[in-house]
Amino acid sequence: MDASQPTAWEPLTPLGVAAFARAPLRRLLLVQCIVALVVGVTVAWLLRDAYFPTIGAAIAQLPAAGEIRSGKMDWRGESPRLLAEGTFLAFTVDLEHAGEIRSPAQIQIEFGKTNLLLHSLLGYTEVGYPKGWIIAVNRTELSPLWGAWRPWLLVGSVGGVAVYLLASWWVLATIYCGPVWLIGFFANRDLGWRASWRLANAALLPGAFVMILGLSFYDLGALDLVRLAFVFVAHLVVGWIYIGVGLFFVPRLADLTRPTANPFGSARK
Repeated sequence: MDASQPTAWEPLTPLGVAAFARAPLRRLLLVQCIVALVVGVTVAWLLRDAYFPTIGAAIAQLPAAGEIRSGKMDWRGESPRLLAEGTFLAFTVDLEHAGEIRSPAQIQIEFGKTNLLLHSLLGYTEVGYPKGWIIAVNRTELSPLWGAWRPWLLVGSVGGVAVYLLASWWVLATIYCGPVWLIGFFANRDLGWRASWRLANAALLPGAFVMILGLSFYDLGALDLVRLAFVFVAHLVVGWIYIGVGLFFVPRLADLTRPTANPFGSARK
């Protein structure tokens, strides 16, 4: 690596992103793993803070007996009924989907006789119950299960998000490296295929920090789902911007091949 080039450790500036083009793959992977884990912890914190309390409260309000069998729910309580409600999530039971309970929560899950309705600011969707399964819908069985699995769900969300991000970054970088190499070729930059792929990978990391901020503001209630969707689009655009700008912080081939001055030239007459 050229001694004049910065060490590849921080992916928050175009110069830092460009440095990864000539960095070892293990260093890129290390930085990616750190960023992916930070995003995973942010998602787990959001689940713990915004969603899990409402889920626990809804389970506590379930009747002592009940289940979903052969695609139909055997409900032993009153309907319609509000089980639990928070700023982000609400659970209701309306066997006939009569629409008598509408929650101001950003996401409302309404259980019916044969399906559930998922309402959000983006619209609603209908999900049928699986016909080959038997699913408990009672606090007697679900309360101890929720207490036992809740910590592991948080741990699993950290690992799942991290693995998903690493895989998606590598796939996107593989797609982007062709245009990166082509632009670098015409701009006379020192970029081969591998360097282009590493630069594309590093350029995606600043967008991850945009999502961390977006998820944090969503957890604080400063953003709703619609605005969070705009943040998701923006984090992709940030990656494209860093690719375009970072390219021009890669050394020119002409600068690398320029002959150095003869230190003994001035002594010759």
